[in-house]
Amino acid sequence: MTEGQQLSTFTSEAARTRFWSAYDRTLARLWPLAVEADDVDTCAGRVRVYRAGGRGPDPVVLLSGAGGNALGWYRYVAALARQRPVVAVDPLGEAGRSVQTQPITDGAAAARWLEDVLAALGAERAHLVGSSFGGWLALELARRAPRRVEAVTLVDPAGLSPVTGRFYRWVVLGGLTVLLPARLRHRAARGLVNGTLLEDDLMRLGLAARGFRRRLPNPPVWSDEELAAVRTPVQVLLGARSALHDSTAVAARLAAVAPSWRVEIVEGTGHALPVEAPDLVLDRVLAFCPTTDA
Repeated sequence: MTEGQQLSTFTSEAARTRFWSAYDRTLARLWPLAVEADDVDTCAGRVRVYRAGGRGPDPVVLLSGAGGNALGWYRYVAALARQRPVVAVDPLGEAGRSVQTQPITDGAAAARWLEDVLAALGAERAHLVGSSFGGWLALELARRAPRRVEAVTLVDPAGLSPVTGRFYRWVVLGGLTVLLPARLRHRAARGLVNGTLLEDDLMRLGLAARGFRRRLPNPPVWSDEELAAVRTPVQVLLGARSALHDSTAVAARLAAVAPSWRVEIVEGTGHALPVEAPDLVLDRVLAFCPTTDA
């Protein structure tokens, strides 16, 4: 395989065992309710999903950002499950309980495995909620298989503007800060505008994932024509202080090319919006109802 075709995987069986042990401990500590764990076979590997709130054709499907997995949505599951079925996904290519077996080189390949998951679960009107890379994945599926997607909530998603050095610096500084004692890490979280650094359990899980090598494509920026062609109802939540993009500029672009989309800039938050304002994100997801003619 070439570099672009390599699989995301652990560097050794020992690294996998260490991570999965830490993963299981984190799941037991953080998950607020009993869930059904299913492993779904797809075109690109076996995908672990966690289901709550029963089964049905209209689940809320939670997709994490780069470096994350289903466990990062622990604050959301109970509240969403009171309203409709919930599916939290360990994405292929990220450190979690999913196992990638085929390269994922572009948006079409990424959307295919996610469509396989929805088909296996009987989801016909899913509400996709994606953060960062997961937002890019959610909209790729909505673009390519709209029949399965009722609505999309993008939480500070990738793909709406070019990634700059500012974001890579934010990522690197966050990675270094993880190594600090909790008290110093918490203090740094405010200066870096990165609420994830306040999540002690998730930070320990991230340290356990150091033996994982991620091989997924960098999301390209959607063209104006691609965004305008989306017919699925979409809402976009942007962190006002996001390191990923200029949220004001992104909002202005969307107002021009996708005026039917609901766009909101959330003051006082950054790219880690799902952990910095979980109550607001929950409220917006539950309140977002697609129009009948969408």
